[in-house]
Amino acid sequence: MDCCKYFLEMRYFTAKAFFSFLHSTLRKEPVFNDEPPSHMLCGTVSIKPSVKEFTETSATFEDGTMFEAIDVVIFATGYGYAYPFLDDSIIKSRNNEVTLFKGIFPLLMEKPTLAVIDLVWSLGAAIPTADLQTHWTVKVFADSCTLPTTNEMMDDIDEKMGKKLKWFGQSQTLQTDYITYVDELGSFIGAKPSIPWLFLTDPQLALEVHFHPCSPYQLRLMGPGKWNGARNGILTQWDRTVKPTRTRAVSESKRPQPFYNLLKTLLFPVLLLAVLLAFY
Repeated sequence: MDCCKYFLEMRYFTAKAFFSFLHSTLRKEPVFNDEPPSHMLCGTVSIKPSVKEFTETSATFEDGTMFEAIDVVIFATGYGYAYPFLDDSIIKSRNNEVTLFKGIFPLLMEKPTLAVIDLVWSLGAAIPTADLQTHWTVKVFADSCTLPTTNEMMDDIDEKMGKKLKWFGQSQTLQTDYITYVDELGSFIGAKPSIPWLFLTDPQLALEVHFHPCSPYQLRLMGPGKWNGARNGILTQWDRTVKPTRTRAVSESKRPQPFYNLLKTLLFPVLLLAVLLAFY
């Protein structure tokens, strides 16, 4: 799973996960569990293709192998989404597809008086995502943010559906890239940090935001949820990450100065340019 497709998304650190062997790695939700690989290595779990047929006490698979003396068969068929308290056309207004603008606002309503929060699966932290959705919804309800026209919203949904199909395959869930989605929502409410402006006003913070983990603190630097402690939270996130791994007291090394960090950032492209010129 590589969500860092673009240079501007280098601040996103992906998590390695175990995916279903029946699907490509980008077509299933990750399962954060290290037990299945361990059981596969020691032989207590066997990987098999689809079942060809069942007998009274055995199962034959498509590769011709058979398991005998089976006690129980569990059909993990998944589940479906239903909204019995709403008319079907509100959530699924076309071809049984979930047609919500940004995964939140239905299209076929006279006024935006209904919002669906936390239906989108962003493959990232759920609480910050739902928090941004709520902030934007409140602004829309208060008429301080205006939604596009119905045609424009449908065009956006079609574009997102195409990307979803390419990345995640057929699924009833609204899956999307976490960084792209929270940046989009943050820009609607003025909470998305401006990297160029941070480089001009606070280079140390800009380097931490751009090249390090995309923590929810970044969405508190500005906008309706602005928090005065967000900057310190971002600058000390590595300290909190490393602290649980320390088993003994060690002397703290002096943190590099902002200018030194900026110099290191600019050094790589300069070296790359020098190498290209040398072989040109």
